[in-house]
Amino acid sequence: MTNITLVRGDITEQEVDAVVNAANSSLLGGGGVDGAVHRRGGPEILAACRELRAGHYGRGLAAGAAVATTAGRLPARWVIHTVGPVFSAEEDRSATLASCYRESLRVADELGARTVAFPAISTGIYRWPMADAADIALRTVATTPTEVTEARFVLFDEKAYDTFRAALPGGPAGGTADGGPER
Repeated sequence: MTNITLVRGDITEQEVDAVVNAANSSLLGGGGVDGAVHRRGGPEILAACRELRAGHYGRGLAAGAAVATTAGRLPARWVIHTVGPVFSAEEDRSATLASCYRESLRVADELGARTVAFPAISTGIYRWPMADAADIALRTVATTPTEVTEARFVLFDEKAYDTFRAALPGGPAGGTADGGPER
């Protein structure tokens, strides 16, 4: 069973096997989490992403899919890039958001990663409502069969942290919430 933990902090500082990057489909960096991962991880991540684009992912990575690269200078072994969907009030894209988490766990299992740090995928520039995103993320990770022993949700600000904490399976007591210093 996967232990779900919550941490308020910077995902690029997490000492885990794999960090999940909320990437854009180009895989070549961007804003938010994606920009932070590329800046902190250094040119090795961009070089690996360019190799992916030169090969199987010539048209980019589809929303809901996941692929791994080196973590470069991050204190992790790998970065798992996944592309979240843009929120739409007219079209239910919840299955695509859930796929981001399932596919990231599948890639983590292929790599042998046991500790994985997740951001709140699609909640930034893609405008997914935080409460709904938290529910989808936590429910998906809690119910997806995986060898990952710790799924750490790293929330950048207090609002996101509080929203995820309230959505923990079984309520705030359903997982581990560490609002203290980053780890």
